Amino acid sequence: MKNIKWLIVLTVVLIVSFTALNAFAKNVSFTQEDRDRLIRVEEGLKAVNQRIDDTNKRIDELRDFMLWGFGILFAGMMTLIGFVLWDRRTALAPAIRKNKELEDREDRIEKALREYAKKEPGLAEVLKNLGLM
Repeated sequence: MKNIKWLIVLTVVLIVSFTALNAFAKNVSFTQEDRDRLIRVEEGLKAVNQRIDDTNKRIDELRDFMLWGFGILFAGMMTLIGFVLWDRRTALAPAIRKNKELEDREDRIEKALREYAKKEPGLAEVLKNLGLM
C-alpha cells in the first residue's frame, strides 16, 4: 500500500510538471513574412549607416574647408598688419627727419641769440626773462 501511495504521488507530480512545462512552452510561429521584415529592417539600417557615414564625411570636409578659410583669413590679417607697420614707419620717416632738422635749426638760432645777447644787454635781459639764458 505504501508503494501505491508513492506511485500515485509520483504520477500526479509528473502530470503536473508536464502540464506546467507545456503551458510555458508556446509554439513560436516564425513565418517567411517575419524573415522578410527582418531583411528589410537590416537593409534600412544599412541605408541609415550609409547616410551617417556620408554625413560624417561632409562634416569632415566642412571642417577642413573652415580650417583653410580661417588660415587664409589670419594670414591675410597678419599681412595687413605687417603692411600697416611698414607703411607707418616709411610714412613717419620724412616727418621724423623734418622734425630733427627743425630742432637743429632751433638749437642754432638759440645759440646765435645767446652769442648776440653777450653783446646786447637788452636782448640778454629778454632771454633771461624767457628762460633761454
